[in-house]
Amino acid sequence: MRLLKIAIIIYFFQLIFVFANEASTIGENATISGFVFDIQTKETLVGATVFLEGTKIGALTNKTGFFALNNVPPGKYRIVVTYVGYERFTDTITLKKKEVLRRNFYLKPSEITTSEIRVEAEKDIEKREITISKISVPVRQISKIRIGGESDLFRSLQYLPGILTSSQISSGLFVRGGSPDQNLVLLDNMTVYNPSHLFGFISTFNTEAIKDVELIKGGFPAEYGGRISSVLNVTQREGNRERVSGGAGLGVISSKAMLEGPLFNGSWFIAGRRTYVDLIKGLIPTDPNVPLPDFWFYDVNAKLTQEFGKNDRLYLGGFQSQDLLGYSGFGIDFDITIKNQAAYTRWVHIFYDNIFSSNSLSWNFYRNSFVGRTGDYVYKIENSIKDLNFKSNFDWFLTEFLTLKFGYELSKFRFTYIQNFAGTETDTSQNSGVTPAGILNITVDDWNHSAYFQGNYNLADKVSWQFGLRVNYWTLSQKLTFDPRIALKYNFTDRISTKLAWGIYHQNIRLATQPDFSFFDTWLPTDTTVPPISSQHIILSLETEPFEGVNFNFDVYYKTLKDITELNLNLLTARTSRDVFYVGNGRSYGMEIFFQKKYGKFVGWLGYALGFIYARFDSLNYGKEFRPKYDRRHDFKIVAQYLLNQNWEFSATFTFQSGQSYTGATSMLLSRLPGQSEGLGKIITSQRYGLRLPPSHQLNIAVTYNFKTLGLPSKLILDVYNVYNRRDIWFRYYNLNEDLPKVEDVRLLPIIPSLSYEIKL
Repeated sequence: MRLLKIAIIIYFFQLIFVFANEASTIGENATISGFVFDIQTKETLVGATVFLEGTKIGALTNKTGFFALNNVPPGKYRIVVTYVGYERFTDTITLKKKEVLRRNFYLKPSEITTSEIRVEAEKDIEKREITISKISVPVRQISKIRIGGESDLFRSLQYLPGILTSSQISSGLFVRGGSPDQNLVLLDNMTVYNPSHLFGFISTFNTEAIKDVELIKGGFPAEYGGRISSVLNVTQREGNRERVSGGAGLGVISSKAMLEGPLFNGSWFIAGRRTYVDLIKGLIPTDPNVPLPDFWFYDVNAKLTQEFGKNDRLYLGGFQSQDLLGYSGFGIDFDITIKNQAAYTRWVHIFYDNIFSSNSLSWNFYRNSFVGRTGDYVYKIENSIKDLNFKSNFDWFLTEFLTLKFGYELSKFRFTYIQNFAGTETDTSQNSGVTPAGILNITVDDWNHSAYFQGNYNLADKVSWQFGLRVNYWTLSQKLTFDPRIALKYNFTDRISTKLAWGIYHQNIRLATQPDFSFFDTWLPTDTTVPPISSQHIILSLETEPFEGVNFNFDVYYKTLKDITELNLNLLTARTSRDVFYVGNGRSYGMEIFFQKKYGKFVGWLGYALGFIYARFDSLNYGKEFRPKYDRRHDFKIVAQYLLNQNWEFSATFTFQSGQSYTGATSMLLSRLPGQSEGLGKIITSQRYGLRLPPSHQLNIAVTYNFKTLGLPSKLILDVYNVYNRRDIWFRYYNLNEDLPKVEDVRLLPIIPSLSYEIKL
């Protein structure tokens, strides 16, 4: 705590120096700000480059397409606007003393992007990017990575180094030693608690609805909080402001459709996706002794955008998804329902052309329900979260060298856990607690207050500095935490730079899940019996551009993991978080190599990660340190995409990973109750996750043919999953039904070819 106070004092004096220095430089200079649009749809472009030719003055557009160039000396300039996949725009402007100029720019999509040559001013803007371990993957590249005919966001991100999964059929992201619940997943600034369908096979994000994707694998700045591992920030499309248009796709797993168009002084957008396994189930020949499960899912995204004058915008949006699995056979009868609902309103206002404000109010609901039946006996487990959230954020573009960000966030949570083993589907008691009827109904309310301050400052042409502090308070646990964060960047040359980041992170809510495959995961808050999870990140990065349009990054990281949890599988009843979880500590460290080609007919990346993850719990593995299940020592990935011509596109992905850790056995104990002729077997386990499965590797390919159907742009996509039919091991277990215990392997999917069709209106 003493060191923290010293750090805060240092921040305070640093900011006084920065403000005093910058205030004297503003003088009578001018400001130019505005938005960058697609000229065909009038949709804003995120991450477009705007700069004044022959100067070092420039900026990137933010998540709403807004930019601001401040403290510009009066004079005549040539302004340049660029964006990947669009033609470069140039114009001449003249700025007077103290002039505040508002200009919007409209870019025209290029027919085929074969190369992208950047001038020195554009490179200078990139040199100012301080955030470490940040990767932006173009949506058009994501749409070309397909599994079972589906382009999938999480599947695409899994091909980045440092991002692991529990298996090839899981979309859960394990980032640098963190579990999936430690990732902050945002959709238009709303938190998403369950971002997957098919129990983790694909994500709930329809790529047709996505405009921008940003992933920060660690060392993220103070504007983000509530999670300790990574940030995935997804921005939805706003819609076409010029005309009504749409598209549709027919795939093996599901079908999707999208529609958009203008509305008053703005636009609207809606996209939906649904599987049809339940609809065609009756057409599939089945064995009556081996019934097929009932399964379906859907998701819907919607967004409405309106402008009110040049300084105000209003956004209304929503998202809903649902999965349902039902099965009846072999004496088993159950239904599982997983549901996400979210809605938000967001008001954006621009003050004085250099202060950008965003105020949002969102509502989020997540529910996971399991209902099982054995004869007339019914049992039920249900977990839900209601999250009402308010955010107020400000970006102050003080000068071309200094940008300040600050904001406040208020969240009201309601966590509900229902466990009904009373034998009927009668709803649970309204009183929280265990009733005599065997019903457990726990409802917990919690409030979170967060405030942050952050600054990006270019100390000199070669040095950039990011400083920030986030303060959090949770009412249930009565915990006040301080999260200081700092990052430095030094540019050796225009093509070589290094970054260093350090920060403290806290997380108050956590997911109670079994370490192996589980149909039911439970979100729970931290109470006074368990401290919030905390982590320190230390990251060093070397970033180079050996050739034009080719990036090479080398990252080294170390993370501490304090007060992490694992589910107590011996639990019978619980009233506090300490009863539900084992609490321990961990650490994660490693290195990553990322080689990416962004432009041209041939694009893609190559990544390698070497990682070490260790955890220790007093109540597990005899208190000794062990490797978690998702620890994979080596991780090698390749993504390649080739545009042959306007009609043919080819893509391929390849992965090679060390096998997962698993817990072996030393012996089997037989026990027999009085009156039984045969005993029951129980495996005596060895060291927790002390063994490792064989390495896994897989090749997937896809071919896309572009043509026209009745004059409308269309695509026919053939993709082959697991080309050489290698069925890696999903998990290993011990079969106790044999005279001698037998090791059995459950393997993953074989080769699966699929064909999908898409059309745009």
